[in-house]
Amino acid sequence: MQCEIVAVGTELLLGQIVDTNSAWIGEQLALSGIDCHRHTTVGDNRERMMAAFREALDRADAVIVTGGLGPTQDDITREVVAELMGVTMERDHGLADRIKSRFAGRGRKMPANNLRQADVPVGATPMLELPGTAPGLVCPVGDKVLYTVPGVPWEMKEMLKGTVLPDLRRRAGTVSVIGSRTLRTWGQSESGLAEMLAEEIDRLDL
Repeated sequence: MQCEIVAVGTELLLGQIVDTNSAWIGEQLALSGIDCHRHTTVGDNRERMMAAFREALDRADAVIVTGGLGPTQDDITREVVAELMGVTMERDHGLADRIKSRFAGRGRKMPANNLRQADVPVGATPMLELPGTAPGLVCPVGDKVLYTVPGVPWEMKEMLKGTVLPDLRRRAGTVSVIGSRTLRTWGQSESGLAEMLAEEIDRLDL
C-alpha cells in the first residue's frame, strides 16, 4: 500500500510554523510497514487544495491530510473533500453535541462558528477520538481513502494512533515494518562515502 501526506496551511508555506506533523506521520507509517512516497504542503486555497488532493489520490492508495479543520473561514478542508467526493455536507448532531460539551466542560461559552466543525461530507465517517473540537474524518474516494486530521500535533497524534494507523494496517493486511539504519562516520566526504556505499545502495534499490 502506498500513502501520501498533504499538510494544509498557508502559515506552513510562509515559514511561520514548521511542519513537524508530516515527519512524525512518515515515521509512524514506516513503523507500520506502509510506504510513504511523498509529502506535499499546500496553502489555504480551494483550487490548489483540490489539485493537491486529487494528484495525491492519483498516485497513492491512501492520503492523510493534516490541517484546515478549524472553525474559521480559511479552514476549508471539509468543504474541499466534500467536493472531491462529489457529495454535500450535512450537520452531524452527535458531533455538534460533543463539541458543545467540550466548551461546557471548560465553563466557556461556545462561539457559534465552532458548529462548522460538525459539518461532515455525506459518506465520511467521523473518528471516535475528539481531543479538541476538530473531528477527524475517514473519507472514501472510489476504492481509495482520504483521512483528515487536525493540524494541532497532539490532536493529530491521538487520531493517528487510534484510527488512521489501525485502519491502514487493516487495509494493507501488513504486519511488517520499514526499517532503517544509521551509519555514523568521520573523516570522509559525502562523495567519498557515496563511492564506498554505491554497491550497497544499488542493492537496496532506493
